[in-house]
Amino acid sequence: MVTPSRRREVVTHLRTAYGVSERRACRTVGLSRATQRYRSVADPQDELRLRLRELAAVRVRYGYRRLSLLLRREGDAVNHKRIYRLYREEGLAIRPKLPRRRRSCRYREARPETSGANEVWAMDFMSDALFNGQHFRPLTVLHCHTREALAVVPRTSFRAFDVVDVLDGLARERGAPGSIRCDNGPEFAGRLLERWAYFQGVELDFSRPGKLTDNAVIESFNASVRRELLNASWFLSLADVRERTEAWRREYNEERPHSSLGDLAPRVFINEAGAARRLA
Repeated sequence: MVTPSRRREVVTHLRTAYGVSERRACRTVGLSRATQRYRSVADPQDELRLRLRELAAVRVRYGYRRLSLLLRREGDAVNHKRIYRLYREEGLAIRPKLPRRRRSCRYREARPETSGANEVWAMDFMSDALFNGQHFRPLTVLHCHTREALAVVPRTSFRAFDVVDVLDGLARERGAPGSIRCDNGPEFAGRLLERWAYFQGVELDFSRPGKLTDNAVIESFNASVRRELLNASWFLSLADVRERTEAWRREYNEERPHSSLGDLAPRVFINEAGAARRLA
């Protein structure tokens, strides 16, 4: 069945291509002239569309149902069917299964550069083993602007509530960030972490599947952890891992020069930036 909107397009094409009158074009396609001339007076929902795009840009694997829930949490009493219509019109739909050997079907905007303290954190998991083959997983948390290693926490296993405990401790110590960049792992994409982020006013900025460059800062930091700590150490126990990891983290923050900071250590960079702000 041909919809009225499609027939209006055909009428417009006939008038443009063949120079016929509106009356004749409408008679040809079987469309009422009143329908052809009708212009909607409904609210275009510009603010809702903009907010929907903003949420979809940072939650790249959320469908319209989850986005509808987030909008209702913000106080927008909108029907999920309206959100679905806007979701489709704005071109935000994603495939449930990504194609192989092709580019990711996601196309949302790239992340902006960070410019302020406590604006963006990044976190990720690594994996290593003790001398006897027992595996453990370090959780790494990095300040994207100052490159300060906020936490490197090794455990034999991590669940969502363990991640929340680490982030909650950091937030109490230094304040919650504006957003946290992470991948779509089960420890990060669960409802427990999402609930914590909602009440803390933190946005979870998920990477696109298979796009390591979406979180390049933490990937570079993890490479340093692997090269300078994990590959260079022979761990006897989990307590040994924690002790060496914390010593390396302090050295990284206080002494190790960082090329992106003008060869300054993160702590020195923070102190100099604070002094410059006080003098300004």
